[in-house]
Amino acid sequence: MTEPSMDDGRKPAWKRVVLKLSGEMLAGGTASGIHPDVIRRVATEVAQVHARGVQLVLVIGGGNLFRGVAGASRGMDHAQADTMGMLATVINGLALQDALEQAGCPTRLMTALSMPQVAEPFIRRKALRHLDKGRVVVLAAGTGNPYFSTDTAAALRATEIHAEVVLKGTKVDGVFDRDPAQAPDAVRFDRITAMEALERGLKVMDATAIALCMDNGLPIVVFDVTRPGNLLRVVLGETIGTRVDPVRVDPDLTGG
Repeated sequence: MTEPSMDDGRKPAWKRVVLKLSGEMLAGGTASGIHPDVIRRVATEVAQVHARGVQLVLVIGGGNLFRGVAGASRGMDHAQADTMGMLATVINGLALQDALEQAGCPTRLMTALSMPQVAEPFIRRKALRHLDKGRVVVLAAGTGNPYFSTDTAAALRATEIHAEVVLKGTKVDGVFDRDPAQAPDAVRFDRITAMEALERGLKVMDATAIALCMDNGLPIVVFDVTRPGNLLRVVLGETIGTRVDPVRVDPDLTGG
């Protein structure tokens, strides 16, 4: 597949997007850590999208360094383990900020946990101001609360800043009816609704994140961000991965 040309004249499908990146993706083929080639490639692709005039918010996970759920499963206090996971996302956020700035992107790192010597606190109006100034905003520390995933943080922040779409960059090419790693004949969906994803328990995002997007009319696109050029293709409106369409509930039918 040929990578999109920077001067092909196509306009982005969305003006403001939230890109959710898993921490595991930053590790590349290794078990943990931050692979320098991977984070440089991600930064370069984000810079290409930014050059098209798209306002970008990146929400980063921390699974390459520490997963709160894994810590809790080994007997740690769940809230304590989740806080450690949030701190892991800050490390990833710092690395991503550095890579983005080396790629020529003005960047601001904001966190949901207060650490002023490291990053700005997340304040909605300041984040919007950074976007209007042409800066890429990197959000770390999830929602700042235990028991909530970074998927939920991405959906929440997308709603708060009035993003037009949530892009979930993963290591697989969309949403499947079964785990493609376990079932070679798994079927990929080109397009589904959020309600279908919830009812079938599909691996899109966690249920809280899907419900947030559904209730606020936000589409989700799940795609393979490890394939070079895919991020720009998605932003340009190409059919990549799986699109999860929101379902709006008519308040007149529910009594709301």
